[in-house]
Order: sequence, then C-alpha cells, then structure tokens
Amino acid sequence: MTIFDTLFFNVFEHYKPSKKKKANTIALYYITTLQCGLLLLSGIFVTAFLNEMNSISFSSESAWVLFVLLCIVIMFRNWMQYSGKKRTVLKAKLNSKKTKEHYNINLLWFLLIVSVVLPLIMLSVI
Repeated sequence: MTIFDTLFFNVFEHYKPSKKKKANTIALYYITTLQCGLLLLSGIFVTAFLNEMNSISFSSESAWVLFVLLCIVIMFRNWMQYSGKKRTVLKAKLNSKKTKEHYNINLLWFLLIVSVVLPLIMLSVI
C-alpha cells in the first residue's frame, strides 16, 4: 500500500460514521486534490530548475495543458482505484496489517491546504 492509499483510508474512516454515503466522495476529492497539488509543486520545481540551467523547455501554455491532462488522468485513476472492487481489496490489505497508521484529520486537511497554497505562492514568485 502506498502513502496515498493510507491517507485515503484515513479520511474515509474519519467521515464514514457521520457521512455514510459521502465518505468515499470526500476521500476521493481529498486524495485527487492532494496529488494534483503535489504534481503542480513538482512541475514548478522542474520549471525553475530548467530556467536556471538555461535549458529549452515547454512553453507556458504547453506546460499548463500537460498539467491539466495529467490531473484528468489522476482523477480517472483514483476514481477507478478507490471505487468498487479495488477499494475492497485495498481495504482488506489494510485490515490485514498488524499496525495501522492513523493520522489526525486536522493534520491531513492542513497537508492538503499546504499542497495547494504553496504552489500558488511559488507561481506568483517565479
């Protein structure tokens, strides 16, 4: 199991008692937004590195189109992975582990906010 699987199931298990039908949707939006924010952050680092190296790189429009396409791929992959049978298989793997990792929900939401705000701040600086 990856760290994203663990984060997904932590958010899912937190919201399952109170929002039975929406827990999967909330966790799915959470993990997709987190992964897209990390993708944007890594793209900004690569762009800054290539600019410092005076290397030929994509145009700004091409980079944004690539980012949007990759975000759509991430959304589709997460939807396929965390809905239906694959989610039950991952849940069984999680239940079979001897030590379960539980994270504070406030820390998880803070991580999401940082992964979205930090790239936006870096975009304004670059």
